[in-house]
Amino acid sequence: METGSLEDRVALVTGAGRGIGRAIARRLAREGAFVLVNYNGSRERAMEAVEEIRREGGQAEAIGCDVSDYEACRSMAEEIIGKYGLIDILVNNAGITRDNLILRMTEEEYDQVLDTNLKGAFHTIRHFSRYFLKQKGGKIINISSVSGIMGNGGQANYAASKAGMIGLTKSVARELASRGICVNAVAPGFIETEMTEAMPGKARESLQEKIPMGRSGRAEDVAGLVAFLAGDAADYITGQVIAVDGGMCM
Repeated sequence: METGSLEDRVALVTGAGRGIGRAIARRLAREGAFVLVNYNGSRERAMEAVEEIRREGGQAEAIGCDVSDYEACRSMAEEIIGKYGLIDILVNNAGITRDNLILRMTEEEYDQVLDTNLKGAFHTIRHFSRYFLKQKGGKIINISSVSGIMGNGGQANYAASKAGMIGLTKSVARELASRGICVNAVAPGFIETEMTEAMPGKARESLQEKIPMGRSGRAEDVAGLVAFLAGDAADYITGQVIAVDGGMCM
């Protein structure tokens, strides 16, 4: 259910061209936010998301930036503040995978994932926090993963990046709480996206057997929680990690 609780707020969602990020962007827009759809790879995908939001009556623009690039994130922050005057909501969703067993994983595969998933979040938080501080308020929502809580074979790099996201969330939450800035993390479990649709049937079944609720989640399940954390009803919630996983890591 949409409430319009984010009317007139400016939100940036990184990696919002598809999957969970796209669902988050759409939900925030339906709640009234002006959404900046960040992309790095495909501008076409980002524009599809923007057009989808506009067809639904929302407001959105696409903005390109490689979040693994510190200076590029600085420029993006300056551009957004220069054009829109403020930032109310930052959702760090951008992420990649380079799965491999630890004895086969290359340094490049490890670094690529950490650079985007974890350093990318640091970069955006680092550059946008100065504006949140000036505004004396704001919401930062980091998309972690149950892999960051439980670990996952073949994903040492991804799990490390998502576990690091939890530590980053809790540390920044402690630093910014006294200024009215809330920082939380959402940890999705097995969510139906384009990536999971490509999995072999047996692998999907094996994963679903580990979920107490007996099914996979939807990107909209994650988006709903993010929208709640972005709104006024979550003003007294900070430093928390909330799993959306059907009970996988309870």
